[in-house]
Amino acid sequence: MNKPEAEYISYLRIRRYSSKTIDAYTKDIDAFFDFLLQGVNGLLFDSLSKKDLRLYLSHELERGESKRSTQRRMSALRGFYRFLQKNDYIDVNPFVRASSPKAPLRFPEALNEAEMGLLLSSNKERTDFLSVRDQAILELLFDSGMRASELTSFTYRQIDWRSRMIRVLGKGSKERLVPFGNETLKTMELYWKETRPLLLTKAKKKKRNDAFFLNASGGNLTIRGLEFILREVTKKCDLKLSIHPHELRHTFATRLLDNGADLRLIQTLLGHKSLDTTTIYTHVSRKKLKKEYETFFPREEGKKEKK
Repeated sequence: MNKPEAEYISYLRIRRYSSKTIDAYTKDIDAFFDFLLQGVNGLLFDSLSKKDLRLYLSHELERGESKRSTQRRMSALRGFYRFLQKNDYIDVNPFVRASSPKAPLRFPEALNEAEMGLLLSSNKERTDFLSVRDQAILELLFDSGMRASELTSFTYRQIDWRSRMIRVLGKGSKERLVPFGNETLKTMELYWKETRPLLLTKAKKKKRNDAFFLNASGGNLTIRGLEFILREVTKKCDLKLSIHPHELRHTFATRLLDNGADLRLIQTLLGHKSLDTTTIYTHVSRKKLKKEYETFFPREEGKKEKK
């Protein structure tokens, strides 16, 4: 790792970027430097032109990288080169106005109410040791739309039990309040009082741990651990569902939209910087689409009346 890259990584840590994001950015920058050294005759990062960027984009697409992956890498490199210019490593930033390949628009999947109800009710019937913790996780994800990184990182000190709010640190270290419902409150209290103390006894290192959700060994729950829990829950409940934390976040947003919530409110609850992100994320569901169509274009009803 060269000096400018090391300084940039330190800068990201100071800005409290997640370790997952920092690792991804490091890999993207290193891969780009490898391309510069091997692909364009040892070109240095401070003598890059827009033509070289076009070569890099072509290289990425030719070796089978998806447009979405290339788009993400370009985003990481833009941030890096902004840092280089701001700290006088380069005079001209070649990434200014450099366009990324447009990725196809994909809407995340959402569970319908029947699927979500079945998941919650089936998990409640479990009698194993971790069932209460898993139920609290499911209800909180469904009830709040929290990101996986937010759920695995908040501490019990960030919970306001009386007002049913959690103060979370979202993307870009932006703080926001996340509300949750009364049923979720009851399950979280049960987990806090009965399951969590038992999990703490399983920890190898008997030191203070403020994290609210713990893994089976009494340590901090990770995003990968959360994904594993969701897979195991569907297995234990014998449900033919494949669930990812982001699906439950999207389910939350879609449910709000179906019930008439304003996009600005959804944007605030999800912690989106731009309303455009919310508009894409909370796409019009089939249920709402059909309802709106029948309301404003009632041709079928008109035909029935004529008969």
